Amino acid sequence: MAAAPFLKHWRTTLERVEKFVSPVYFTDCNLRGRLFGDSCPVASLSSFLTPERLSYQEAVQQDFRPAQVGDSFGPTWWTCWFRVELTIPEAWVGQEVHLRWESDGEGLVWRDGEPVQGLTKEGDKTSYVLTDKLGEGDPRSLILYVEVACNGLLGAGKGSMIAAPDPEKMFQVSRAELALFHRDVYKLLLDLELLLGVAKGLGEDNQRSFQALYTANQIVNICDPAEPETFPTAQDLASRFFGQHGGESQHTIHAMGHCHIDTAWLWPFKETVRKCARSWVTAVQLMERNPEFIFVCSQAQQLEWVKNHYPGLYARLQEFACHGQFVPVGGTWVEMDGNIPSGEAMVRQFLQGQNFFLQEFGKMCSEFWLPDTFGYSAQLPQIMRSCGIRHFLTQKLSWNLVNSFPHHTFFWEGLDGSRVLAHFPPGDSYGMEGSVEEIKKGNRECERILHDVELLSSLALVRSTQFVYPAAQLQGLWRLLLLNQFHDVVTGSCIQLVAEEAMSHYEDIRSHGNTLLSAAAAALCAGEPGPEGLLIVNTLPWKRTEVLALPRPGGAHSLALVTVPSMGYAPAPAPTSLQPPLPQQPVFVVQETDGSVTLDNGIIRVKLDPTGRLTSLVLVASSREAIAEGAVGNQFVLFDDVPLYWDAWDVMDYHLETRKPVLGQAGTLAVGTEGGLRGSAWFLLQISPNSRLSQEVVLDAGCPYVRFHTEVHWHEAHKFLKVEFPARVRSPQATYEVQFGHLQRPTHYNTSWDWARFEVWTHRWIDLSEHGFGLSLLNDCKYGSSVRGSVLSLSLLRAPKAPDATADMGRHEFTYALMPHTGSFQDAGVIQAAYSLNFPLLVLPTPGRAPVSPWSAFTVSSPAVVLETVKKAETQGCTLVLRMYEAHGSHVDCWLHTSLPVQEAVLCDLLERPDPAGHLPLRDSRLKLTFSPFQVQSLLLVLQPTPELRP
Repeated sequence: MAAAPFLKHWRTTLERVEKFVSPVYFTDCNLRGRLFGDSCPVASLSSFLTPERLSYQEAVQQDFRPAQVGDSFGPTWWTCWFRVELTIPEAWVGQEVHLRWESDGEGLVWRDGEPVQGLTKEGDKTSYVLTDKLGEGDPRSLILYVEVACNGLLGAGKGSMIAAPDPEKMFQVSRAELALFHRDVYKLLLDLELLLGVAKGLGEDNQRSFQALYTANQIVNICDPAEPETFPTAQDLASRFFGQHGGESQHTIHAMGHCHIDTAWLWPFKETVRKCARSWVTAVQLMERNPEFIFVCSQAQQLEWVKNHYPGLYARLQEFACHGQFVPVGGTWVEMDGNIPSGEAMVRQFLQGQNFFLQEFGKMCSEFWLPDTFGYSAQLPQIMRSCGIRHFLTQKLSWNLVNSFPHHTFFWEGLDGSRVLAHFPPGDSYGMEGSVEEIKKGNRECERILHDVELLSSLALVRSTQFVYPAAQLQGLWRLLLLNQFHDVVTGSCIQLVAEEAMSHYEDIRSHGNTLLSAAAAALCAGEPGPEGLLIVNTLPWKRTEVLALPRPGGAHSLALVTVPSMGYAPAPAPTSLQPPLPQQPVFVVQETDGSVTLDNGIIRVKLDPTGRLTSLVLVASSREAIAEGAVGNQFVLFDDVPLYWDAWDVMDYHLETRKPVLGQAGTLAVGTEGGLRGSAWFLLQISPNSRLSQEVVLDAGCPYVRFHTEVHWHEAHKFLKVEFPARVRSPQATYEVQFGHLQRPTHYNTSWDWARFEVWTHRWIDLSEHGFGLSLLNDCKYGSSVRGSVLSLSLLRAPKAPDATADMGRHEFTYALMPHTGSFQDAGVIQAAYSLNFPLLVLPTPGRAPVSPWSAFTVSSPAVVLETVKKAETQGCTLVLRMYEAHGSHVDCWLHTSLPVQEAVLCDLLERPDPAGHLPLRDSRLKLTFSPFQVQSLLLVLQPTPELRP
């Protein structure tokens, strides 16, 4: 054979090799065309169609009708089961035999009652190995079942991947046959594809690239696809290349398999269950054939689904886990969003996930696996470290459109100074192939409900010998909430079907949670001497005096000023037919002749123009104006919101260039509540021809902030609604609440890194302060905000059309509040005010007798420390877990006082594992605790075995 010339054109040589392995071009004579040999049709094919996702046992009992290749089935989200009868030709003895199956849907092969192989054209998984080598005594006839989901690998978008699903889409089987598989061709194809990858990846000016391409070209010269006897020589050439070393300093790369399976996205939760089975049973096949192959798997929720629906497959996964080939990773219940969940919800992700991995696989995870999140809380390193996590894998930050993150492996230091080793896969993707809004209010509300249920149930456990802590019910409700906090669900970047399921989950949490609240309240009051009535419960760790609407007989409500102690309760004031007594400083409401309204409670004075915009907000004691001169606050603004592609995901900077103030009509502002304990005014606003808004502006006696109760009927397309408050405050930085703390971000666009943060995430409050004065914007369910210059902006509603064409459409209710203050936001009580807005006092009926005096379970001596959570310990008997954090960003000593019968107090980690050196002395029912800035501490309180406790 003639030797290849020394000089060759790089591009033509590359394309020559590409065509030699192409599945499209020259398959009649190239190597790819020899991958399969002789074939024959299946002996018989029959099917049945169902809208349900049936189990195998149910499916095989159905009435199968004759079918053939080319038949169509559907529509979207249905399932077609195929019964496939096979007869293997006698002449194929000694050879590898595959079932070749190609259909538009995702398939799962069942054999002898167990899933054995996932099939999909989109992933080039279109054959199932019937036998590696057909033996003389092997059966020639067998029956398989193929379960085909009427959706593609990435859903069923109409026209594009992220478009809303096409409900009428039909699917087709295009191949169903037996064929001989040439394993030697397959191995040679892998060698050539890898050589091509090296050549293309390194570029034509690289010596190693030239060597790879030269080797591949030589293989094409030597290899005759029609003569298998030429293959060994070709494989030797490849082996020599791959056996070359780059010196003593070269890296060793370890590759592990992984399927990034969104728990829900362009498909519903129930389809994810089947996606897990299809993916992992395929991984099992690979692990069986390749003992060196390691497969990593995240998300405990998905494993629990497989355990419940595919017990045989799950047992195999546990078996391979014992061998070290199947490796659970991540430590969380799902790969949650990194922005929206509360700090406590993030803790529960690890608590539920790590406990599941320990129980099911014998050990916890040491790495957090979150490749696809849309952001990263600055408190995650601390949460990870306290949950046994030392390493962090992610990559979504590498997709930033404006700035390229400069590192792939680095130490990430969190808000409190905790550090974890972080790694971005070098391919900047979680899908490498081994080649070189309302949809959010429900989340906040359900986090609150579960917080309150756990606190009341913990107190009821102590106060009543008959009460049984609802541990199993709470675990189920928490797992539902954690499931909804998957990064494509709570953020709203999912299809309508998933959003509807998520809303159903929220409703279940509300319904069952309220039932559990009532049960706990009844247990708290069992045996009390007072009359039957109402119990007012404060679930926050500070005393609160607030105006409350109390239910009265006949369905009426009356206002009352109530005081409830820290994490405790008080009896409701007795109903009276007289007007409630006025507070020392009542609210005054005045409407001027021009239609404007003033609300004044002696702390702040609010002036609204005749359309409902805020023209003045004065801190009365200092006469300090908070609204910028000549500007108005509570200004609704509308933006065009058309991203480059990722509709529900991306907000582009250029949307700011389309700002349009929404102007109301004079005369629409009217007085609501006329003063005394509460004053209010309300107005209507037409946002567009299709959308409208109504709002009540409320000021209560003794309250340091004004509330804006808002109802929106939203019917838009690619629009973005915000509300703005220009402040008479100047500062280069604003402060935003995050989980278990807060951080500062610039208010200017000096650098590209600053400019790229034109829209940022926050939790319950943002604050803009200069020395001695500031303005805080609080909210009860929003997560997007910005401060540019001196303008505070809260993002309210978007209207993307993909992947859910109905996203955010319909009726919305939410509340935000504005709080001017002197001094720092820490000393002014902004953090406490935002908590109070989000955790209203509970008014619970007592079927028994209501208590006659107030009672408090816990108080904390320092306002810098927040007692966030009280719950029963996961595994210990009558033991409570308290979660506290330092919220001001300071070093602080504080005392925790409790009226509960505590026998022992021990510090623990977030997984509730006691610290051997963490025993705390109890002095006069008090514990002394020391915190560093933003530190989160957990405490185990072992209760004395007394029958009950009385106040």
